[in-house]
Amino acid sequence: MQTQTHPLEPFFQQAVRNSYEGKLGLHDPDVTSYVARLLCDFSDAGNLYCMRDGSGRPIDQLEEMERAADPVNGDAPSFDAERALRKHIGDYALFVAGMYPEAAGSRHRRRHPSPSLAELIRVGKESYFIVSQFNLFEYEKDAPLFARLSDKFERWLLGLTLVREELGPRKPLQLPPPVN
Repeated sequence: MQTQTHPLEPFFQQAVRNSYEGKLGLHDPDVTSYVARLLCDFSDAGNLYCMRDGSGRPIDQLEEMERAADPVNGDAPSFDAERALRKHIGDYALFVAGMYPEAAGSRHRRRHPSPSLAELIRVGKESYFIVSQFNLFEYEKDAPLFARLSDKFERWLLGLTLVREELGPRKPLQLPPPVN
């Protein structure tokens, strides 16, 4: 987990707490902190597309991300790499579905339409579940957090949508393009 505080973290902590605890009655300080840090991390668009293919190009397709995370049939060189990639995929799915719901299922991209909201939820839950199964040694402490993220994915997603609304009305947004 991140140790240094991002300048936006107190702001996002309050916004997430207002939505999760204040509006939804979800009292889980660990998840609240995790989601606030996720918002900080993804405030830099480069972190949204940190997964790279064999040529070093950013991976911006959900199916490609899943393939890259597979340590047996895909590109992940180890199970530790699988865990890190699956964590990112869960974070990506939660963030996109909660903060950019209009991007879900969008057909504005010619070659690769965006995943549907249902697909983002399925992949996000599955990815967090896989991360939660890494529950030994150095991952033992974090495993229950990822189990809760998986179990209540839709509730955390709803709370993130409320965070977006709290931040103010905006015109429909598109996800930023990958940074090469």
